[in-house]
Amino acid sequence: MKPGKPHSNQKPFQKPSYKKSPEKSPDLKKPTDHRRSTAQRRTPDRSTAWDAQAAWYDRLVGEDGSDYHKEVVLPGAMQLLAANAGERILDLGCGQGVFCRQLAAAGIEVTGVDLSSELIAKARRYETESHLNRHADTRIDYRIEDACALPADLRAGSYDGAVSILAAGNMESIDGFFEGAAQAVKKGGRLVVVIMHPCFRIPRQSHWQFDEAKKLQYRRVDRYLSSLAIPIVTHPGKRDSSYTTMFHRPLHEIVSSASRAGWMITALEEWTSNRRSVGAKAKAENRAREEFPLFLALRAVT
Repeated sequence: MKPGKPHSNQKPFQKPSYKKSPEKSPDLKKPTDHRRSTAQRRTPDRSTAWDAQAAWYDRLVGEDGSDYHKEVVLPGAMQLLAANAGERILDLGCGQGVFCRQLAAAGIEVTGVDLSSELIAKARRYETESHLNRHADTRIDYRIEDACALPADLRAGSYDGAVSILAAGNMESIDGFFEGAAQAVKKGGRLVVVIMHPCFRIPRQSHWQFDEAKKLQYRRVDRYLSSLAIPIVTHPGKRDSSYTTMFHRPLHEIVSSASRAGWMITALEEWTSNRRSVGAKAKAENRAREEFPLFLALRAVT
C-alpha cells in the first residue's frame, strides 16, 4: 500500500513537502491501445518500484499504518470490500503489507503484490514477527510483481476480489492495472481502489491558501484535466535525494479506464482528513478539511 503505495513527495501521510525538480512535470504520452493484452503492452519499469524510498516510507507507515490508515483508509476499505472469511483477495501495490495483515487477521486468504522487493521483504518480516506467523492458515503470499502487468497465474480468475490502497497513483499504466485486476477475479468479483483525491490533491499543483480578509482557508488547484507524471523528491533539501514518480489522472480518465476493462462502478466515496487544528486559524482550517476530501474510494464489480 503506497501512498501512493496520499499525495506528495511522500506517500501522503504527513503534510507534503515538495522540491522543485529540474525537469518539468510532463503530460503523459497518449495511452497505449487498451485492446492489446497487458503482457504484450508493458515491460515493468522499476523506477516506480519505491525500492530507494522503502526505508523512508516504512518509517512513515510502519507495521500497522499511519493515523490516516488506521482512522480513515483501512476502516473504509474494509467496509467497501466486505470480504468474508475464507475468500481470496489480491492486494495490488501492497507495500509492506499493512492491509494484507488486516485481511489475513479476519480469516481471508491474501496475495500481496508489489514491484518493490524492499517493501515485500519488509512485509514478510512483519508477518514473521507478528502473531499471524503462528497460524499457518493465515499466512500471506507476497509476490514481487508489477501490478500493471500481472503474470498469467495471477490473471487466472481465481480471486473473489481485488483491492489497491493508495498505490494506483504510483502506477504508470492505469489501463494495465484495471485490466489485470479484472482478469484476476472471478466473474462477479469486486474491486476496491483508494487513491488520493484527483480533484483536490494533485502533487505540486494543489495547495492550501488562506484569505486574510475573509478568514477563510481554501484549496487552490493550478492544473486538473492534464494527465501528469510528477517527480516527487523523497527528502527535499537533502543533497542527492532519491525521487519517485506520481501519476495524476483526472477523474474521467480513471473511470473510463475501469469501464474499458469491464468494471462497473457500484459505489464512490470521498473521505476527509481525520486531523484537527488548534490555534488562531483552527476554525477555518478544520472547516476546509471537512469540505475538501483527501481520499477517493471506489468499488466496482465485473
